[in-house]
Amino acid sequence: MRHSLALGARTHAGASQRRRTLKIDVDGRVDGATQIPSPNCDERPPETEVSLIVVHGISLPPGRFGGDAIPRLFTNRLNRASHPYFASIASLRVSAHFLIRREGALLQFVPCAARAWHAGASAWRGRPSCNDFSIGIELEGADDRPYTGAQYRMLSRLVRALAARYGIREVVGHSDVAPGRKTDPGSRFDWRRVPHLAGPRR
Repeated sequence: MRHSLALGARTHAGASQRRRTLKIDVDGRVDGATQIPSPNCDERPPETEVSLIVVHGISLPPGRFGGDAIPRLFTNRLNRASHPYFASIASLRVSAHFLIRREGALLQFVPCAARAWHAGASAWRGRPSCNDFSIGIELEGADDRPYTGAQYRMLSRLVRALAARYGIREVVGHSDVAPGRKTDPGSRFDWRRVPHLAGPRR
């Protein structure tokens, strides 16, 4: 379970990567992210401020990394015949704002100003429908496998940029907003490597 945000991330990236701050435009698109527009999004409710980041873990097929299955799922182009598992998920209409691949590459599917369909039935601190007020970040991974240093470095940069842009003060896992239904990002995710934000602690 998420224990609120802990220590600042330690990075071993090159000096240029450490110094470069990700920039977010007025629509919530991040410079440097590969833009792959997803149709699986809509407008946030009026006057709704973004106040939460939800971290997810995903691999398609489960436990396998690489390939284009995740972008295909988020853009409704997943071929159900290409793997037995895909038949059960190809009809889903889901997305996240971002995906961080194993090597640290950043992909963006939905601008932050829009509501991505990532959390499903969810609630945080008594407030339901987390998609309304959150940003979803998928990490390519599995519950029982460690995430990579490159992923933590990119996640740290992205979290800091989103916090600065939107005033976000909390980062939680999918398992925190949908307990009993979801388990990601899993027990191998190291919350100490997520930047500490000045939000309330549990």
